[in-house]
Amino acid sequence: MPTNEDVIRSLYACAEGEGRNTAQFVSLFTEDGYFWDVAAGQKYYGEEIGDTVDIYAEAFPDMHRALDKFYVDGDVVIVELSLNGTHRGDLKLPAGTIRATGNEIHAPCCDVFQLRDGKVASFHCYTAATVLLAQLGVFGNLEAALQL
Repeated sequence: MPTNEDVIRSLYACAEGEGRNTAQFVSLFTEDGYFWDVAAGQKYYGEEIGDTVDIYAEAFPDMHRALDKFYVDGDVVIVELSLNGTHRGDLKLPAGTIRATGNEIHAPCCDVFQLRDGKVASFHCYTAATVLLAQLGVFGNLEAALQL
């Protein structure tokens, strides 16, 4: 039987590059499991969970998640990682769409998983959104938003 760390490593593998398998990614969640993109303020359930993989694969066709550290305590797995890729497609976010910039990202991230019976019951994704957006160049007119 795979360990909880093995399950999470398999989940990440399903989201990677040309070997991406969205259906397999979704199948690793419990029936009531969910994915919470904390920075975007969006929760995904059921088949929608696969949207999270497809959205980033479309925007960053060369997306690679560098898995830096794993912390495992029973049914809780925490992963420190970075999201790396080149922004070659539209990035569809709940707030709107960011057109391809051609910029590279190397955004830090921390993912917190709760597993139940060898499947993911919850996946909380804490992406450093300000870093990611700055690397995409969308903060070019930040002064207009600030009141001095």
